[in-house]
Amino acid sequence: MRYIEMGTRQVSVVGLGAWQFGTQEWGYGSEFGRVDVEAIILRALDLGVNLIDTAEVYADGRSEELIGEAVRDQRDRVFLATKVAQPKADQAKVIRAASGSLRRLQMETIDLYQVHSHDPSTPQEHTMAGMRELRSEGLIAQVGVSNYSRKQWQEAEEALGGPIVANQVEYSLLDRRPEAELLPFAQDAGRVIIAYSPLAKGLLSGRYDEDNLPGGVRVGDPTFARDNVRKALPLIEELRVVAAARRVTPAQVAMAWLLSASKVVVIPGAKSVAQMEQNAAAADILLTNDEWSRLDVLSRPFL
Repeated sequence: MRYIEMGTRQVSVVGLGAWQFGTQEWGYGSEFGRVDVEAIILRALDLGVNLIDTAEVYADGRSEELIGEAVRDQRDRVFLATKVAQPKADQAKVIRAASGSLRRLQMETIDLYQVHSHDPSTPQEHTMAGMRELRSEGLIAQVGVSNYSRKQWQEAEEALGGPIVANQVEYSLLDRRPEAELLPFAQDAGRVIIAYSPLAKGLLSGRYDEDNLPGGVRVGDPTFARDNVRKALPLIEELRVVAAARRVTPAQVAMAWLLSASKVVVIPGAKSVAQMEQNAAAADILLTNDEWSRLDVLSRPFL
């Protein structure tokens, strides 16, 4: 596993996204359960993955509860990130939400506490006042945001009076918008981009095409609209080619491409130990310049 600095801590470049834990729509209770969640998390830690990302809204807090149960004897091995929900995340709500998350996680401190989205109706000064209070009391260690523009990120730092160490945004070969402003800012300022949906909800896994689309919660998702899938097929085929030559998976290659940039970590989900192992192994793949460039060219329509 490789690590990068996130503020005052070292975090694994591959983390574990936990939105699916406790969520029936993503297979919890049918495809996997509590015992599987614990096995996935413990295997992740053994593989050197220390970043686990969740939120108070994931499965109405059940995701946090499952993580807390799994890591209660492993706290020193975990960098735990969670989020306060919008809207109306003013000082009182931020403090109240953190208390609930800490209780569900069975922890005394949240390593990275993130604002889940930007709410224009709530002044950033009010949100960050809550963050400052939590940090002064030792209830959170560092502050992050999610789904913020560069301007909103910088304004949040001004409101906090210090660095907001990470911005969690959607970033994949099929959504390269963060490269316009967010990634350059992170690299220049020593911040981190946490990439969620690094596999474009599974489209970059190589398992799907126009005639084989996923069911369940992804039915009707614009990512899997036939026109979008058709547009992505040349890139997906190249991922298969690179993966076959390396004897790895297209998903691993897609994540390795993102990790070629500095100041990026990825947080794919996992529903099994095997999937967690495959995700973690992406950190060990270093693409050649030629491989990187071929994928870059084919993904440019998604900049």
